[in-house]
Amino acid sequence: MKIEHKIILSDVFNVALIALIGFFAFQNLNLVLTKLRFVEIADDLNASFLEMRLSEKNYFLYKDEAALSDIKEKIDKTMGSIDVVKKDIIRAVGENDLAQLKSHLERYAAVIEEAGKNKTKDIELELKLRAEGKRLKEFSESITHLERTRVNDIISSSKEVLFYSFWAIFLSAIIVSHFISQKILGSLRKIERLTKSISEGNFHAVERVESRDEIGSVINAIHSMSEELSNREEQIIQSKKLSSLGILTAGVAHELTNPLNNISMIAQTYGDLYDKLSREERIEFMNKVEGETERIKEIVKNLLDFSKPKEVNLNEADINSTVQKALRLMQNTLDISNIGLKLALREGIPHVFIDENQIHQVLVNLITNAVHAMPAGGKLFIATRPGKDKDSVEVTVMDTGKGIPPEFLPHIFDPFFSTKGEGGTGLGLSVSYGIIKNHKGDIRVESKPGVGTTFTIDLPAYTG
Repeated sequence: MKIEHKIILSDVFNVALIALIGFFAFQNLNLVLTKLRFVEIADDLNASFLEMRLSEKNYFLYKDEAALSDIKEKIDKTMGSIDVVKKDIIRAVGENDLAQLKSHLERYAAVIEEAGKNKTKDIELELKLRAEGKRLKEFSESITHLERTRVNDIISSSKEVLFYSFWAIFLSAIIVSHFISQKILGSLRKIERLTKSISEGNFHAVERVESRDEIGSVINAIHSMSEELSNREEQIIQSKKLSSLGILTAGVAHELTNPLNNISMIAQTYGDLYDKLSREERIEFMNKVEGETERIKEIVKNLLDFSKPKEVNLNEADINSTVQKALRLMQNTLDISNIGLKLALREGIPHVFIDENQIHQVLVNLITNAVHAMPAGGKLFIATRPGKDKDSVEVTVMDTGKGIPPEFLPHIFDPFFSTKGEGGTGLGLSVSYGIIKNHKGDIRVESKPGVGTTFTIDLPAYTG
């Protein structure tokens, strides 16, 4: 079932409960109003009956013939009132009680009629009249009292039912809402895990589900996306391999072409001028060949260092001490190049877990690059501080040099990519990148032309 349908179903369920309670409350309220209406009518009847009894006493005590006429008039008026509100009385107390009330009233009226015809004092008639009047009044008062009691009972029971109904609706709403929200949150957490897994490159963690709700549709869509990403990833990796191979081949060819061309030119010149050359000049030609050969050997060595990084020998180390060792080696270069140095080495930062010689090599390379970026002098800023995740240490190397164009930044760590022209091999930053990655660290670069360049190294902290 879809989430939308579940929510609609829960809403319908809660609305049905509320409607049921509302109907019950309306019915009870209507019944209470009906009975209160009857109580008002009964109070008027009781008042009339009380007046009849008073007139009855006047008749017996003072032989007031007008009292009997007054009683008859009140009886007729009361019978008329009962007929007018007959439906309300029946709805409140039922036809049986109404019939009994009218029966008592009619018997009382009959005795009054009989007393009006009897001009002599009749003790038996007097007793009969008093008995019928008493029964009429007592019956009226009894049903009035009974209806008042029923009204109170209805109100009490309604309060109790409404109280429990409210909590039943409240709890059911909480339970249903909690159930649906947990289902939704559980599905969302699953989607979060899947998307995080995909972001980490694990495209095979997503499996299709049989659920027919919206979450199932989303997960199946993510599954289709992960399959497509997996296919694209293989294509991209293959493309990058071919691209890297092309860059590597082009770089090697470019780097080796220059010394090989020089050797070729030296050899041709040497052959043409051999008979005219002195021994010293011949030795000089051979020295040039040897120099170009050494240059080729250095290029091959750098290439091997890049393709086969040395094994790292990790040990606990103080990064501030490593930075200072690299600076001692480069200090003379900085002084000659008219570069001012500013250090901000944070005290008390965690030790790092590194191969100190290799990190020393990275720092020297970054400082050398900074010097080359500031041929007319400038400022070099080096800082250390705890990493953002507290489990690493950051080293920042910032210069005020010419900067790197934005289009070059994505390729700055590519092998044989150099912004120095003929002055660099393009392997220094690539080797540095490999060293940092072998330390399970990270290296980032930010640069703005005309402002300077900042390299940031993240290294894992020593955990003991």
